[in-house]
This record gives sequence, structure tokens and C-alpha cells, in this order.
Amino acid sequence: MASPPDSPIEDVVYELEPTRMPKVIPVALEDLCRETKFSKQEIRVMYRGFKTECPEGVVHEDCFKDIYAKFFPHGNSSLYAHYVFKAFDVNCNGAISFRDLLVTLSTLLRGSVYERLRWTFKLYDLNGDGRISRSELAEVVLAIHELMGRRSHQMEDDRKAREQIDRVFRKLDLNQDGIITVEEFLEACLRDDHMTRSLQMFDYEL
Repeated sequence: MASPPDSPIEDVVYELEPTRMPKVIPVALEDLCRETKFSKQEIRVMYRGFKTECPEGVVHEDCFKDIYAKFFPHGNSSLYAHYVFKAFDVNCNGAISFRDLLVTLSTLLRGSVYERLRWTFKLYDLNGDGRISRSELAEVVLAIHELMGRRSHQMEDDRKAREQIDRVFRKLDLNQDGIITVEEFLEACLRDDHMTRSLQMFDYEL
């Protein structure tokens, strides 16, 4: 796939259309500004970086994992990067476009607490059924431990991790029915600032 052409017009970026026969299409910066909380200049800067790192116009999972590995060299980032990639891949087609990236970053960097929490819920809801089970929570938490280089195979560490997951799940599962709905997730996090920070900032000392 050839690299997207450089735009002679500063108000246009180019994106790979996610179809069976992908083609490069122009996207007006005005449209991206309306969809996100970024200015035209911010989008131009991010687009230049995106073209440099992803000349094909999309990010595939292997590339995404490589990027994560550079930021977390002391841990195993592969599994957590897989979960984050799925949350970024809004079209569920195995590729993140510039628009996908921009919209998600806008939510995470400029969105309200409510918007960021809804995205975080999506990250933990691994099968996309609108609910978080204990096993889903455990998978993501353990992936974060591996990401941060905290995970080991010692029995004592495994026991502490299980206890930690139990504590988090009890705090989020408000009616104690064994599942966490988006409403429970939002209510529990919005009334507990420490919980909100912990779920979003990889700090699981709950």
C-alpha cells in the first residue's frame, strides 16, 4: 500500500477507508475537529507523527504491541496491549485508523470523567456483552501487573493478586450479583475518586 499523499491543502488529512478494497480518502480537518476536542493545529501535528509511524494509514495489532513494548520495557505488555487495541478498534476490523486513534485519544485526554469511565468499562468488558465478570476483571488486572513487571509465579504473589481482584470486584459489584453493569461501574467510580484513578492509571493498591 502506497503512503498517503502529502496534502497541499492544510485543512485535509488522508485516511485509509476500511473496506475490502481499501483506498485512501481525504478527510477534512473541520470534520475531525467536530468529532474531537482537538484543534486543527493539534490534529496536523498528530497526523504527521501518525504518517511517519504508520505509512500505510492504519495501525495493526502487531505494530500497536511494539509501540506499547517501548513504553513498558520492564514488563510483558503484549496481553494488555491486545485489550487496549480492541478498545481502540472501534470498527472491529483489526486495524486502527487515524480517525479511530484521534477520537479515542480525545476521550481519554480531553473527555469528561464520565466519558473516560465509559471507555474504561469498554476496556474491561472483554466480550462486549455490556457486563464485566470477575474473570474479565481478573484478566485485565493481571495483564496490567505483567505490563508493570509486577507479575511473578510465586504462590504468595498469586494469592495477593486474587485478594486484590476480589476487593476491586466487591467495590464495583454494588448489588453483589456476580456481574458489574455499566451503571454500577459508573456509580462506584464516580463516588470513589481513588477507585477512578486506580482503574485508569494502572495503580491497583486498592
